[in-house]
Formats: sequence, structure tokens, C-alpha cells
Amino acid sequence: MTKKPKGLLIDITRCIGCNACADACKEVHGFPSQREGELSATALTIVKDREERHVRRLCMHCEEPACASACPVGALHKTALGPVLYDADKCIGCRYCMLACAYSVPRYQWTKLAPFVKKCDMCADRQAQGKPTACAEACPVEATVFGDREELLKEAQRRLLADSKYVQRIYGSDEAGGTSVLFISDVPFEKLGFPPKIGKQPRNVMAAAALAEVPPVVLLGGGLLASLYWITQRRQAVAVEEAKERGERS
Repeated sequence: MTKKPKGLLIDITRCIGCNACADACKEVHGFPSQREGELSATALTIVKDREERHVRRLCMHCEEPACASACPVGALHKTALGPVLYDADKCIGCRYCMLACAYSVPRYQWTKLAPFVKKCDMCADRQAQGKPTACAEACPVEATVFGDREELLKEAQRRLLADSKYVQRIYGSDEAGGTSVLFISDVPFEKLGFPPKIGKQPRNVMAAAALAEVPPVVLLGGGLLASLYWITQRRQAVAVEEAKERGERS
């Protein structure tokens, strides 16, 4: 039986700012436990305070992701279950995905000798095991809920109709063609730091159109330079590891 696309419903009115979601994300990915104020290569989701509300930031996992469309080597792709995944083995370090993302989500490992892009993967490995995302499982008040995207849309609509406190909008239902991460709130989303002019058109169309205007020689040159940079940095990383091994043996 075909599995339905999954997603997250984040109810900003229920979030208590405990950061259990961010802590669980760090734990499951093996990142340092200290809390961070902005998305980074070691903080794939954070909780920011805006308008006396606690607002999560993470990859929106767009239905038609601009990051994947902008990537010239297919290092990013949308899966049938919902997550937008990154393949470090294909990445050439061009960082077009960072420029294409309307939500400014992808982060680069600037401190690494062989840097890669890092972003939320919606716990794809856990999903493959039939588990919810770590953030949803950790939330003590069900401010973040994991489930089938279509069912989450219905639940969000039910809450909006049942309580007049909510802004009558499900953010992510059709923004940029729709996302797998959905938000509802009692404060207008623009006041909470959400991009104000996303629109309904999928961003991948705009990203593809923009890349089409770039002369092929520029793309080729950029790709070659990125590849050379990656190879150089990779060699340095290997050299460092070999030096460490020689030091340990001596």
C-alpha cells in the first residue's frame, strides 16, 4: 500500500518555548547540546520569541522545492513521504540552494575543511522506521504534531473554525506551492517573522527560470571552481586525518 505524504502541524498558540523540540533534534543528529539562537549547521530547528509568542524555525520541506530546482547536480530532492533530502556525495559546494530558498533555511559548514550544507531532514530515517519526527515526539504540549499532511490540513482547519482566536490562515497550505510543514497562529504570520510576500507560485519555477537566464559558461565555470575547491578542501581534510593517525602511531 502506498504511504501518504507526511508533514508537521505547528500550533504557535500552544508552544510554551521549552525548546524540547530543538533539544531532541540535536540529540538525534548527534550535535552539541548547547542551544543556539539562529539556524546553523548544528541547529536544524530553533525557537525564537516574536510578539510574545514562541515560533519554530526549520526547513519547510516545500512540495516543489526551489533548492532542489536550483541545484545543478541533484544533491537535493523531494521524497514521496515529504522530506526534502540532501545528498552530500553529490554536492559541489555551489550554495545555489541557499540563494534559492525563500525561507533562508540551508546552512553551510563554514568551519569544516570539507564543508557540506545542513538542514532539517524531517527525521527521514525515523520515518522509515515508522516513527514520528524527534521534535514532535518530544513536544510536551503537542504544539508540534506529526502525521499525514492531508489529515494535518483537516485538523488545522478544524481548529481555525472552532476557535476565533486563530488567524484564518494555514501557513504552508499553498505558500510557494505548499509545504510539508504547516503553521497556525493567533498572531499574523508577517509579525512573527514569516516571509511576507511568498505567494502561491512554486519557487522552483522561478529558480529554474533564473538559472535559465544565466549563461551556460557561468554555470560551468562556477561548477568547475566549486569542484576544484571541494577537491582541495577534501585533500586537506584527508591530510589532516593522516597526520593524526601518524601521530597516534608514533
